[in-house]
Amino acid sequence: MSQPGRPHELPGSLDEATQQQLIQEIGRLIVRALPPGWREATVEYRSLGGHQELVAQLIAPNGTAVPLAAPAEAAEAFARLRQGMYQPDRGTWVSALYRLERPGSYTVDFNGDYEPNWRTAPPAAAYADELNRFPRPASAIPDWLSGSPAAQLRTAEVFDDSGRPITDRPGIDPAELEPVADYLEQAPIVLAARSYDTDRLDPNRTPSVPMTFHTDGTWVWPGAVGYYLRQHGVAPEADLVAHVRRQGFRVPEVAEPVREQAVTLITGEQRQ
Repeated sequence: MSQPGRPHELPGSLDEATQQQLIQEIGRLIVRALPPGWREATVEYRSLGGHQELVAQLIAPNGTAVPLAAPAEAAEAFARLRQGMYQPDRGTWVSALYRLERPGSYTVDFNGDYEPNWRTAPPAAAYADELNRFPRPASAIPDWLSGSPAAQLRTAEVFDDSGRPITDRPGIDPAELEPVADYLEQAPIVLAARSYDTDRLDPNRTPSVPMTFHTDGTWVWPGAVGYYLRQHGVAPEADLVAHVRRQGFRVPEVAEPVREQAVTLITGEQRQ
């Protein structure tokens, strides 16, 4: 589920007074959804990149938690609040716990450092997406967040065990060859050598295979992937092609911490 928001609101754009107004608005939305006679309720909003969850429950007098359907409007307001509270030096919170007690008492706790207790595990891309949307300096990235993108980044293979490009993959629709090649070549370069490699399908050519590595925050691939596709029609892995297609052939912004994670992944694999 993508996060709702208002186009004119930029990350970190809400001042403290507006934040408080939005917090109170969330409380009113929650109260309107509570059944008559309620005494205590909690609502927790969790979000990472485009993944979000909203879990609400009534608290019975004996302490028993009873699941409750939370209003969708509350999720939209939480998403606005999360975006508006962004700070460049620390990012933004990933979960908020709203507690209400009758008749009008409430508290809100924000968590920006610890991984929430997800009801459904976020997709792998959500970790990199979080740092793309809300960049943080490396010193402010917790281990669970800094480790996840590198662990979840997928690497594309281009050569077989003999060192030749893998050529037996499903072909690409000719209409998609150019936009896929453009995507592969235009994604940010995170590691590069000054020289070029020999074309292993045409060794007599002047060495022209780029010795680079690219990432889009989800995949990491050698520059050779785009080269062999454009020059010889050698298709990349089917999963990578499907991913590029889902992106609409548009390369997303890739935050610096994610690029650093890609470099760590690449250099770690090269040492093995």
